[in-house]
Amino acid sequence: MTDLPKCAKCGSEYTYKDGVLYICPECGHEWAIDAEKKEEPAQPVVKDAYGNILQDGDSVTIIKNIKVKGSASDLKAGVKVKNIRLVEEVNGHNIEAKIPGFGTMMLKSEIVKKSN
Repeated sequence: MTDLPKCAKCGSEYTYKDGVLYICPECGHEWAIDAEKKEEPAQPVVKDAYGNILQDGDSVTIIKNIKVKGSASDLKAGVKVKNIRLVEEVNGHNIEAKIPGFGTMMLKSEIVKKSN
């Protein structure tokens, strides 16, 4: 048995390697070897204000007061937020979390510290 992939077009198992291509002798289909190596892009490492690496599901504590747009009250330092979710960065905000009394918000990792 060979480690070569089956043909994506006809399913033949008689594919062979020719330079940077895989070729199917039965239907003539050709595809790049790199097409098989579809790797997930590495998620950037997100660190808190003290350099601790954050992961999905961590608990964090807010370390400074934050003015919340459209709200009469501020988000006070010391509020513990559980079960954060790391998201693709939007205007510097790379954490999504449910904050007690405020609901779901986006936070910057520079204003939180990892909690136990």
